[in-house]
Amino acid sequence: MVNPFGLEGQRVLVTGASGGLGLHFAMTLARAGAAVALAARSADKLADAAEQLRGFGARAIPVTMDVTDAASIHGAVARAEADLGPITTLVNNAGVAVSKPLFEHDETDWDQVMDTNLKGAWLVAQEVARRMVAHAQGGAIINIASILGLRLVGGLPEYCASKAGLIHLTKVLALELARYKIRVNAIAPGYIRTDLNRNFFEGEAGQAMIRRIPQRRVGEASDLDGALLLLASDASRYMTGAVIPVDGGHLLSAL
Repeated sequence: MVNPFGLEGQRVLVTGASGGLGLHFAMTLARAGAAVALAARSADKLADAAEQLRGFGARAIPVTMDVTDAASIHGAVARAEADLGPITTLVNNAGVAVSKPLFEHDETDWDQVMDTNLKGAWLVAQEVARRMVAHAQGGAIINIASILGLRLVGGLPEYCASKAGLIHLTKVLALELARYKIRVNAIAPGYIRTDLNRNFFEGEAGQAMIRRIPQRRVGEASDLDGALLLLASDASRYMTGAVIPVDGGHLLSAL
């Protein structure tokens, strides 16, 4: 019996893949059978990340990419396809955030976050989709949004705006690319424990936030695996334009 969640024969590009959630996504997809191109700006970190995937028998290559630079994206996707073959799945994961009071944000902060989280996702999706259309094989694009694109929190104006924009961009891309058998969906994670925020969630403010989550816990990276494998595989063949929150019910609680 064919596993509808299997990714054998698939070739996946993951942005922001040198560490954190991006590396976790790459590992999850590789373990499901996909060949993976890991993209980010740091060549050294990418090389180490790709080696981790090869350590369990996966086919993995590093490609340096700056998602804010169209020429860099074009070159990186071309290298990925030269090594792996036509990309069948894109995971648009690269993202940044600036957290501080509203009046301390400046134009540089705005441009950095919007260029990476929204413009970058658009540029990579456009480049990969154009190639998917040329290869006439269809494919899947998975944008990593956030529940902060559906609700708000203080101190992160650019981040909230960028993720709200990414959710709308997901739906526009889904509408326009459906005729080419390209599915475009998004995952909206809630608060996920990482090395960067681990200490916060162990403190008083973090514990107060956890009490507002109906499941009374922070998510782990592995909690995103189900949605990721669904959207990357043929199991989601009739899904496009969907946004899947993975947040322990956080969107159900009051602000």
